[in-house]
Amino acid sequence: MPKMKTHRSGAKRYKITAGGKILRRKAGKGHLLQHKSASRKRRLSSMVEVSATHRKLVLKELPYAKCSG
Repeated sequence: MPKMKTHRSGAKRYKITAGGKILRRKAGKGHLLQHKSASRKRRLSSMVEVSATHRKLVLKELPYAKCSG
């Protein structure tokens, strides 16, 4: 049986904590930052947990993630 391959862009985008949560970055901090307020940019730079609806899709990209279902 061949090995499954990890989706490399998914591996770079998501971080899995020791407790099994999947973290992602927030959108909107890539460019056009001049007109955004400092508090908004600070809020966008934090990590947030992936929603329950997207969790299964993310885990499909990361077949070897040490994470409960």
